[in-house]
This record gives sequence, C-alpha cells and structure tokens, in this order.
Amino acid sequence: MILIDNTQIILSTIFTQYSYSENKEEFFSENTVRHIVLNTYRMYKQKFGGTYGKLVICDDAGDSWRKESFPYYKAARKKKREDGDHDWSVIFDSMNRIRTEVRENFPYKVMCVNRCEADDVIAVLATKYHTTEKVLIISSDKDFQQLQRYPNIKQYSPVHKNFIYCENPLNFLREHVLRGDASDGIPNILSDSDTFVIDNKRQKPLSQKKIDIMKENVPEHLEENYQRNKLLVDFTMIPPNYQQIILDEYNKPPEVQGREKLFNYFMKHNLASLMETLEEF
Repeated sequence: MILIDNTQIILSTIFTQYSYSENKEEFFSENTVRHIVLNTYRMYKQKFGGTYGKLVICDDAGDSWRKESFPYYKAARKKKREDGDHDWSVIFDSMNRIRTEVRENFPYKVMCVNRCEADDVIAVLATKYHTTEKVLIISSDKDFQQLQRYPNIKQYSPVHKNFIYCENPLNFLREHVLRGDASDGIPNILSDSDTFVIDNKRQKPLSQKKIDIMKENVPEHLEENYQRNKLLVDFTMIPPNYQQIILDEYNKPPEVQGREKLFNYFMKHNLASLMETLEEF
C-alpha cells in the first residue's frame, strides 16, 4: 500500500508551485487546488503503484487526541498560520471538499478518522500490514523513521525527491523523545511544557553528550517529561481505542469500487488537462 500523508504533501506542493506562479492573487482558487491535489495522486500512483499497490489517502481530522494530554500541542503552529498572509480557512475548506469528492468518485481509500492525525492512521496501518504487503509512506515527516524498525516499510520524501533511510530506528526514536519536536510544540526533556507558548521563554540547552547519557538512563527527576514526550512522538503510544477505530475504518468496503465515475467527474470540474491522463488515475 502507498500511504499518502495528505495535508503535508498537498500543502508543500501548493506552496512550491505558488512560489513559481505569475498570478499569485488567483492561485488559491478551488480549481487550482483541485488540479494540484489530483495531479499529485496521479503522479505517485504512476511512480510507485506498480511496486506498492493501492493508494491510501491519510488525512487529519480536527483536534488530535494528543491535545487532551498536552494542551500546547501544535499551538504555536496554529498561531503562525493566523498571523500569516494566507487565508488558511479557504485553503483547508477547498482541501476538505476535494477530499470528499475523491472519496465519492475515485477508487482510492480515503482515511479521515475523528481525533486522529494522518500520522496516527499511517502508523497504525503500516504497523498492522507490513507483514503481508509492502508499505510505502509518502511524507517528509521525520517522525516516520521510527517505523523502519519493521520490515517492508519504506519512506519517500516529496520535498527532497528521495527515499529516507534510518539505520537505527529505535535509537532515532529514543533521541527524538529526548529532543522533543519544536515544530509540534514539544519541548526537550529538560524544558517546561509551556516553553513554546510563553513569549521569550526558551528551551534549556540539551547537548549531544547529555542525550547519549540519557539514552541509557533517564534521571528520575526527568521521567515525567520523558513520558510526556514519549506519549506525543512514539507511535506505539497511540491509544488502543483509536488504533481499533482506524483499523475498522480501513476495513470498511470502499465507497467506489471501480473507475466508472471518473469521466463525469473530470467533465463536471473542467479538468481538461488531466482528462488526457484519465487512465493513470
């Protein structure tokens, strides 16, 4: 299976193409976003479908269960978007509508599970099915390197256009827990939970020497922070009830069995340039 980290891939593609666009004022129209989304799926199906099989589009669904345990999760990222120049509500509304269209018209499995992120969906499906089929994760997110502990799981970076290889996934995970993840608002093990939401507050320095020591033995007074980070970044910590919901959703019969709806869909949305490659979807 080919597991598409949908939001990450589509946004990176949109803004890459936006940087080259001459008509920036009209770039974020729904028609433009639709074309980018569908062409991205077509490209990866053509590139990897012969080796890895079917596309599974994995998307985020509202607030993550992680915020229940850690209210600061991705808080700074949301604020950065609110302070930016782009109307993110328009972009995400378009992506949500297109996701529904794909579910209703394309022979792809579309996964959007309440209170779960695409990361959760990808991790659960990859862990479950790596013993019976080859799994390719399409994402530049470094978190997925931990899944390379299992055989038959590969990761391809859309940003760098190459495969990501991790020689020691368990060592990577241990170090990732200690370092935290600033992009997700997760401080390192030495720092307070609110580090990234309090103005002028900074993480405490964490040297590689300290990391190497704590990979072997976490001091007792830091155990609570270690468990905080482990819950947020270690995919084995995904709550069992959400794991089961993801698997149940995946095993439901697809809404579209074949390709009979594609022609009418392409005509309805004036996708003339993509019509020429209809057989590749």
